[in-house]
Amino acid sequence: MNKIRSGLISILSILMLGCQSVSHPPIAPVDYVDIDRFMGDWYVIANIPSYIEKGAHNAVESYQLNEDGSIATTFTFRDGSFDGELKTYHPKGFVKDHPSNALWGMQFVWPIRADYRIVYLTDDYSQVIIARNKRDYVWMMARQPQISDTDYAYMVTLIEAMGYDVSKIKRVPQQWPK
Repeated sequence: MNKIRSGLISILSILMLGCQSVSHPPIAPVDYVDIDRFMGDWYVIANIPSYIEKGAHNAVESYQLNEDGSIATTFTFRDGSFDGELKTYHPKGFVKDHPSNALWGMQFVWPIRADYRIVYLTDDYSQVIIARNKRDYVWMMARQPQISDTDYAYMVTLIEAMGYDVSKIKRVPQQWPK
C-alpha cells in the first residue's frame, strides 16, 4: 500500500509541475461597461478558438439581458464552411463585478462558470476584446462582420501585450449578403 501511495504522490507531483506555466498578472478589464449598450449581436472577427469553434464561419455571439440580471447568450455559426451545418449554443452569462460589468462568468455546463473579461471596448461599442486570465482563448468581435486591417492589427497588438501567443489567433470567415 505504501508503494502505491508513493507512486501516486510521485505521479501527481510530476503532473503538477507539468501544469505550471509562466505566471502572468490578471488581465485588467475595462473600467465600465454599459450593459444595456453591450447587449445585441457581435460578429466574431478572430479568436483563439475553443474546440467547438474550430472551422466556424459566420460566427455571431448575441447577448440579451434577462430580468434576473443574467445574460442569455446565443452563439451561432456554420460548421466548416459558409454552407456548413448551422450550430447553435446557449451559454448563460453572469456579471461578476457589478460596479464595472466587465467581469463575467460564462456557463456552458452547470456549475462551471468560465472567466470572461471585457478587456477592450471602443467608446461607440463597435469593437470588443474578450479575454481570459488563463490566456487560452480570446475573442475579437465587432458589430459589423468586417473591420479595417488597421483596427485588426491594433487589437492583435493589445492581445499580445496581455501575454497571449498571437500566432494562435485565427480570423473567422464572415460572408453576409449586403
